[in-house]
Amino acid sequence: MDSTSPTTNADPLIAWPAVAVPGQGTPSARTPQPEAPSPEAGTSRSSAADSPGDRHTESAGTEHGPRSEPGPRSPDSGDGPRTGLSKSGDRQAPDSGNTLVGGAETGDRDDGPQETAAGTGPRSAESTVPGPRPALGTAAGPGTVEPGLGTERAGTVAPADGSGTGDREGTSPRRSGDGATVLDELRAAIDRYVVLPSEEALTAVTLWVAATHIQSALQHAPRLAVVGPTKGCGKSRLLDVLHETVHSPMMTVNTSPAVIFRVIGKNPPTLLVDEADTIFGPKAGDKEDLRGLLNAGHQRNRPAWRISGPEQKPTSFPTFAMAALAGIGDLPDTIMDRAVVLRMQKRKPGERITPFRSRYSVPELNAVRDRLATWLTPLRETAAGLVPHMPVEDRAADTWEPLVTVADLADSHWPTQARAACLAMTRSEVLQDEQTTLKTRLLRDIRRVFDTAGTEVLRTQDLLAALVQDAEGPWAEHGTNGLNAYHLGNLLRDFGISSANHRFDNGRQAKAYTRNSFLDAWARYCPEPVDPTPGRQPRRTAPPSPTGRLPIGPPGGPAGPTRAR
Repeated sequence: MDSTSPTTNADPLIAWPAVAVPGQGTPSARTPQPEAPSPEAGTSRSSAADSPGDRHTESAGTEHGPRSEPGPRSPDSGDGPRTGLSKSGDRQAPDSGNTLVGGAETGDRDDGPQETAAGTGPRSAESTVPGPRPALGTAAGPGTVEPGLGTERAGTVAPADGSGTGDREGTSPRRSGDGATVLDELRAAIDRYVVLPSEEALTAVTLWVAATHIQSALQHAPRLAVVGPTKGCGKSRLLDVLHETVHSPMMTVNTSPAVIFRVIGKNPPTLLVDEADTIFGPKAGDKEDLRGLLNAGHQRNRPAWRISGPEQKPTSFPTFAMAALAGIGDLPDTIMDRAVVLRMQKRKPGERITPFRSRYSVPELNAVRDRLATWLTPLRETAAGLVPHMPVEDRAADTWEPLVTVADLADSHWPTQARAACLAMTRSEVLQDEQTTLKTRLLRDIRRVFDTAGTEVLRTQDLLAALVQDAEGPWAEHGTNGLNAYHLGNLLRDFGISSANHRFDNGRQAKAYTRNSFLDAWARYCPEPVDPTPGRQPRRTAPPSPTGRLPIGPPGGPAGPTRAR
């Protein structure tokens, strides 16, 4: 027996695993594992009972001097093979009182009981070995296999069922319900640093952040429009939080289309654009290229083509990437239409948040981000095949589908919560659009004028006078001297509505608009709200009977409102 051979004992039942021997490589087979012996019998073994392939030989150069004997096995060590590592994963040298970590002597150490996934107690052999990680295939770190645990690689066990990386419980959320737990943690973290306008908005931001981690599986990349009426509403602070939680963030305060073309690839970053009002504001100049790129990037397979390279060849640049844009005032309508919109407000005196400080906020948020990625990255193929039921249609469904998909993957309360947020925020934006979009606002105001007048025909001048007199409307300041007949005709032309000559009761003809010509536009762009109460029909206002009479007799006689030839 040489100095590197393990000591012997009368107990022939302990089978030591095969390890790497310098010049011989790693044996290709391991002996079957016998039943675990008692702790007293684990200090030595018989060399006569061991086959040559079972001899445990320490690698030369790993330790110098006489080899330290491994300590006794713990009663709860299980049936797994012994590799010279103690229950805590460290090599023990009882004679010297020192601990060998990965083959290096570290001095006296008493870690005491270590916390494991199952509770408090000695750290199991499948946990990560502390200290420097030895190279694979060396005696200091031979990977061992235990039933149900998978393979050990450089000190980290990859479970055989593919459910994680062997980290402690809570860092590899893959089981049912763990996704909901991670989303709850993310939601709470965002809520600590930012005051959002509603609970639905907080839900939307949480799901949007999570969706960035499955961009490669999505068909649409929703924008996040963070807008506010003034400074100090928390827009930039929200971007700070997003920067530490989204997938591959790219923060910028001003950029050009050429830069965006070149940073977006097969694994696109998450664009975070602050001070967007300086890009799209009235003093920003021509930014149509950037606006077109952001619009095209909402849907996959909408590349931008440019002449590029020394050979001046047409080159396709992908545009698909999720983006969050923050600024004062609304963004261009085409971007808002493709975005989940957050209308930020200043905090009230009683609303408190946690100050954002990099020294403790960034590690906290990065930890949540890592747990989020660990959960969602293996589910990308699953997400690509999901077709969630959407409570909205058309572009609103395109924008919200990635968020609802994440909620369905998480299960628990998130699917219901996500769809409720989708309905509430979409309806809010429809109402906001009706109140702010000039043409839609004009249709709504004209309907109000017709209802107030109680007539089917209005002279153009009477309609203009009623619109301009509205103190809350924008029509008195429209143009140089307020809304006039020419501007009114231009605004209504896109709806297929125009004025015509009409003859009234006094026999005079004048340009006028009829109620019937607005019915189609009202139904499409500003429909009346439907009463959701079951059994009740939506309120309808019966149109009054037209005044006047049908023309009887020679021209010039009394007649009703008929179209003049």
